[in-house]
Amino acid sequence: MSIDFGVLPTPCYVVDESLLIKNLEKLKSIQDKTGARILLALKGYSMYATFPLIGRYLAGVTASSLFEARLGREEMGKEVHIYSPAFIEAEFDRILTLCDHIVFNSFDQWRRFKPRVKAFTSHPVECGIRINPEYSEVETSLYDPSAPFSRLGVTLANFQADQLDGLDGLHFHTMCEQNSDTLERTVAVVDRKFGPWLGQMKWLNFGGGHHITRADYDRSTLIRAIKFIQEKYGIQVYLEPGEAIALNAGFLVSEVLDIVHNGMPIAILDTSAACHMPDVLEMPYRPAVIGAAMPGEKPYTIRLGGPTCLAGDIIGDYSFDRPLKIGDRLVFCDMAHYTMVKNNMFNGINLPAIALAKTDGRLEILRQFQYEDYKSRLS
Repeated sequence: MSIDFGVLPTPCYVVDESLLIKNLEKLKSIQDKTGARILLALKGYSMYATFPLIGRYLAGVTASSLFEARLGREEMGKEVHIYSPAFIEAEFDRILTLCDHIVFNSFDQWRRFKPRVKAFTSHPVECGIRINPEYSEVETSLYDPSAPFSRLGVTLANFQADQLDGLDGLHFHTMCEQNSDTLERTVAVVDRKFGPWLGQMKWLNFGGGHHITRADYDRSTLIRAIKFIQEKYGIQVYLEPGEAIALNAGFLVSEVLDIVHNGMPIAILDTSAACHMPDVLEMPYRPAVIGAAMPGEKPYTIRLGGPTCLAGDIIGDYSFDRPLKIGDRLVFCDMAHYTMVKNNMFNGINLPAIALAKTDGRLEILRQFQYEDYKSRLS
């Protein structure tokens, strides 16, 4: 479907519903072929206007906090799972009312909250422990859950087999934007280290970081890894990708505010890497721009930067067929995941509007932000 980016306010996130459905169909096919249950990880994508659509394909959501759990329960209303490095005492009773699965990061947390779980009778709540297999192929240390001295998950040396009573599952998350060959090697390590206890469990959660909807992703290897665990231990498998749900399904529309010169032309946009696409700086990575190429590949090369006072608020260097001018619109690709959930209002910079391109061709502007949104975060 062709989107008329020219009619949108800028900056503006826009999610293409038809591209979202293509991703969801791929994910549902994995569920249908294996019986595994796939959850939307809200930390990666929380555009709740699309939750009714996503709920038609996936089993539910997984949360990292009370607020995410509440959003998933209220806006999708299917399974709600939660994991946190440490739960807050004052929030835990509310979490119990919202969640179907609770995964603890340590046996100490499990012992602390176990009496409250057992006393809760409003609906069944299954509990698990996150394990750290101490195996990872993640190259960016900021995103490596199994890095040395990681606080995430219980290592084999610290695993307390005598504390498993009342626990229903184990959970691992060691991946980031990776293919299924990495998962297969990780599953082999989990099987070798934690296999003696998997037979006592109802489920094993493979966590997130699976790039299932990427064009080169090997779904046959994913299916093989899932079936290996299912057939060996007779347990349910869960996966909780966030990025894969919205991968390549969204855009960020921006406008050129000014062009300055300092050794090269530099365009200042109304879109900020620091505020609107933080992973550009944290990962870091260079997002694709429609109609642009790598520096030097087209006649005109220019640096794209944001409007904040942060010196490093630079998106990257791009080349175009012609010089950019003030008022030109640029469209950044793959901007649905880890953008809306991580953006901020540093410098008082406003947040991008949020739009949805419907399958019937309609373009709906769902939200525009105002001064009150900025002020309400402060005091």
